[in-house]
Amino acid sequence: MALNLNKDLKLYYSISEVAEMFGLSETLLRYWEKEFPTISPKKSGRNIRQYSQADIDQIRLVYNLVKVRGMKLAAARKALKNSREEIERNLEVMGRLEAVRNELMSIKRELDGLV
Repeated sequence: MALNLNKDLKLYYSISEVAEMFGLSETLLRYWEKEFPTISPKKSGRNIRQYSQADIDQIRLVYNLVKVRGMKLAAARKALKNSREEIERNLEVMGRLEAVRNELMSIKRELDGLV
């Protein structure tokens, strides 16, 4: 049986892996856990945090509101409480648009190389 190194197959991620994914400090992630109850990683016997994909999705929402859009924590909490579905939908659309943009830039680079 071959070892599969695909990270998408992991059930849980450590706090350091999640912090690296978003370019955040582990301290900030722990603080966000206190401020946003929807971020609630499982804790092992020695209080080691284990983040599921659902936890990472919640962090992605908070990251988008706080770091990308520049909202204060109270405003981000209120926005998530009032219009979570709309925010999730907007984040998904932005991700798709970014993927399309990257693909178009890749095609442009290939075409530039032909000239």
